[in-house]
Amino acid sequence: MPIESTAGYMVPAVSSTVLTDPFGQLSLDLSNSELRETAYEIFVGACRSPGGSRPLTYVSQSSGKSSDRSSSSLPSLQRSLTLTAASKVKKALGMKSKKKNSDRPVTEDRPATVGELIRVQMRISEQVDSRVRRALLRIAAGQLGRRIESIVLPVEFLHQFKSSDFPTQREFEVWQRRHLKVLEAGLLLHPKLPLDRKDTSAQQLRQIIRGAREKPMETGKHSDAVQTLRAVTTQLACRSIDDYAPDTCHWADGVPLNLRLYQVLLEALFDVEEPTSMIEEVDEVLELIKKTWGILGIDQKFHNLCFSWVLFNHYVCTGQVEDDFLFAADNLLLEVKKDAKSTLDSGYSKILCSTMNSMLEWAERGLLAYHESFYRSNIDIMRSILSLGLSAATVLAEENPRENGTMNVTDVANAKVDIYIRSSMRKAFCQESEKVRVSRKSAKSQLNNLPALCMLAQDVTDLAFTEKEIYSPILQTWHPLAVGVAVATLHSCFGQEVQKFVSGIKELTPDIIQVLISADKLEKDLVQMAVEDSVNSDDGGKSIIQEMTPYEAEAVIVDLVKSWIKIRVDRLEEWVDRNLQQEVWNPKANRERFAPSAVEVLRTIDETLEAFFLLPIPMHPDLLPGLMNGLDKCLQDYILKAKSGSGSRSSFLPVLPPLTRCDGGSKLGVFKKKDRSHILQRSKSRLNTIDDNDSYDITRLCVRVNTFNHIRKDLEVLEKRTITHLKSIGIREGSIVDGSRKNFKLSSSTCVEAIRQVCEATAYKLVFHELSHVFWDGLYTGELSYSRIEPFLQELEQNLEIIAETVQDNTIRTRLITNIMRASFEGFLLVLLAGGPSRNFTLDDALIIQEDFRFLMDLFWSNGDGLPRELIDRHSVLVKGVLPLFSSDTASLIETFKCLMIDSHGSSTKSRLPLPSTADQWGPSEPNTILRVLCHRNDKAATTFLKKTYNLPKKL
Repeated sequence: MPIESTAGYMVPAVSSTVLTDPFGQLSLDLSNSELRETAYEIFVGACRSPGGSRPLTYVSQSSGKSSDRSSSSLPSLQRSLTLTAASKVKKALGMKSKKKNSDRPVTEDRPATVGELIRVQMRISEQVDSRVRRALLRIAAGQLGRRIESIVLPVEFLHQFKSSDFPTQREFEVWQRRHLKVLEAGLLLHPKLPLDRKDTSAQQLRQIIRGAREKPMETGKHSDAVQTLRAVTTQLACRSIDDYAPDTCHWADGVPLNLRLYQVLLEALFDVEEPTSMIEEVDEVLELIKKTWGILGIDQKFHNLCFSWVLFNHYVCTGQVEDDFLFAADNLLLEVKKDAKSTLDSGYSKILCSTMNSMLEWAERGLLAYHESFYRSNIDIMRSILSLGLSAATVLAEENPRENGTMNVTDVANAKVDIYIRSSMRKAFCQESEKVRVSRKSAKSQLNNLPALCMLAQDVTDLAFTEKEIYSPILQTWHPLAVGVAVATLHSCFGQEVQKFVSGIKELTPDIIQVLISADKLEKDLVQMAVEDSVNSDDGGKSIIQEMTPYEAEAVIVDLVKSWIKIRVDRLEEWVDRNLQQEVWNPKANRERFAPSAVEVLRTIDETLEAFFLLPIPMHPDLLPGLMNGLDKCLQDYILKAKSGSGSRSSFLPVLPPLTRCDGGSKLGVFKKKDRSHILQRSKSRLNTIDDNDSYDITRLCVRVNTFNHIRKDLEVLEKRTITHLKSIGIREGSIVDGSRKNFKLSSSTCVEAIRQVCEATAYKLVFHELSHVFWDGLYTGELSYSRIEPFLQELEQNLEIIAETVQDNTIRTRLITNIMRASFEGFLLVLLAGGPSRNFTLDDALIIQEDFRFLMDLFWSNGDGLPRELIDRHSVLVKGVLPLFSSDTASLIETFKCLMIDSHGSSTKSRLPLPSTADQWGPSEPNTILRVLCHRNDKAATTFLKKTYNLPKKL
């Protein structure tokens, strides 16, 4: 954007001063000085008194001061230059009348008359001026009564002077050559009426001019050559068409010669000593200049067109310093537009279009990049240049309706401004983009580490607000949605950068999110400006808003974050599978006795959550559930896989053998002490085959329980940290608490269930697998005195000590030991009721059984250091209810059994009792329980009943 220099000089609004000449080339090398002299001759000749009633007097160069010389000069030029009223011309053109510079010295050479002023303004020497006036006096004397328009001035000037009238021969030849070139231009190259190729006069004139180039022509009153020239030129100049003035010579009214000469005359209105000023006597001089219209073929519409061009051209050529010239040209174009509508002259139309094209071409150099050309200090110039350019564009549209297609002329200005806005905004955007690129490249040590697009987004925002503040108020005169178009263009330009940026994203980083958030903020600002600008438009701004294809930066962020989440969840899943395969569940892995893999899983989850909240995004609450669900499923997967293979209650319970009966009166299954040692030896042999590295032994199962409990506790910590993170980004506490309850829901519930299942599996594995050699295989097999519960209690106590040392949490330890107690009680009943044919009990054995069960309960109570008495009592109710059956006599048991079967199956069962089904739970009043007591009763009555009623075998 242009800036004001320290010296106060304003850089031109439009840098280019090259203008396309609208009047066309003369096809002849007439210099500017030659054109000025010719124009001056025409001007002075046209200003003589009408009809030549008063002779033009000549004052010699030596006759004194200019004021004396001019006293007898042309009447219209004799008025003295005095202070006059404010210029009507300037006022009509909207120009300011400048005050006279009081510091400017008044000299004796200051022009005293209008004629002298014109001479000075046109830079005509006094010698040339004297020669012109003398010639005109002679011409007037020799052709009394003839109008100046009826004579061919160059020929007449050649007739009045010969070589001896000039100081040197060279000066004479230059003077003669100029007049001949003017005749060539006006009669041969650019005639008013087209020439016939066969015209002999034209051929003669060409020969005369060609001969004069080789050898100067003899001129003067008695020159035959001049007489011939007069005859030929008169023949060419007096050609006319119907209704054309028969007494008018057309030697200087052909385009572009006439326009060139008239332009020279109009340029005399600008102060020759101070080019950025117009002379104060503009009204008087302009009136005199208009006297040349008859000779030059100029009328009011050509005058308006030429004058507007001259004002405009002078503004540009003088460095665009005096804005009044631009304002005046713009104001005069209003008249030109009126003239264009009221004339059908094709010649005028051609010059009009050429002039308008030249003006428009120059104006658009600035308007197509108005940010580079205009700024706050010269914004008024933009209004004038824009007005001038749009006036020119409108005139061109009216002159060439076909080029605009279906567009109405009234829409031309709107369409042009639309183009200027979009072009300028695109160029301004490119400049800002390049500045950011250069600054980022050159400022390696800068403290500003913002990504380039973030900086560009801020610059674009500033650019949009600058546009709205400075430029749009002017542009809205012709385009009601100027702000909307500007921001839509910026939106599109930045959108292309966003698309390229997004297409190159490989992974999510804070810089990427920062860029997308900046893009989203910019888009919202631009859309808001467009909406505000188009509130009162016909379509409510829909067309502009629809043009602004959304960046969808938030959607891109969401997709990137979701992808980020998926990548980390997938990595965690892979890590879970890989590390669980390597986990040994060694209780000595750490002091807390839980798996290192769980520590790593939880650490990874914590780091992932920390990284998530470090992402500079505004939608943490919306995306958090997706992250939590993924992490939750990973952790649940870890728990499920860690739990799998640990077994369950049913997998360790022994298969119940079919019902058999004892042989009453004999000691079936009674073993000697040596036989007992054989069983123990067999159990030890089996134990020696157990793999010490079994990942599902009791201590390793305890580590799993510890691990699940550690996870459950750490989840509470993670949830609290998550709430803290959410609070830090401004989420209300109420909504945080409600949302956090759903965090790690699957993992939490799976942990609880895993602890329950593994505790139960550990208990039943310990009782029915690890201790099966002293419990299921050894308890009460054979002679009771050699197979009581002491061996089981000893090994169970050792394992309980190991478990107590391995399981760190009191609550989990109590739960596990409770499960072991429950498994032990259940196993005790299984031994008594489903121990198979190796278990036979007499009534006397009931006391031993009750005593052993007390020993078992005492082990878990451990003199108050173990489980609470209430807990032990609650879980021992079933066993205590069944044990009295072993002390009941056989007859009462049989009678009770029969009554229960009849009650449940009806009186029809008296003749033959059905075999009771195995109940879900043992009980003192449950038929299957009583029948099993009878099956293990070692007396004749029980054996006889079972044989007679069910024909049960003694053994399988």
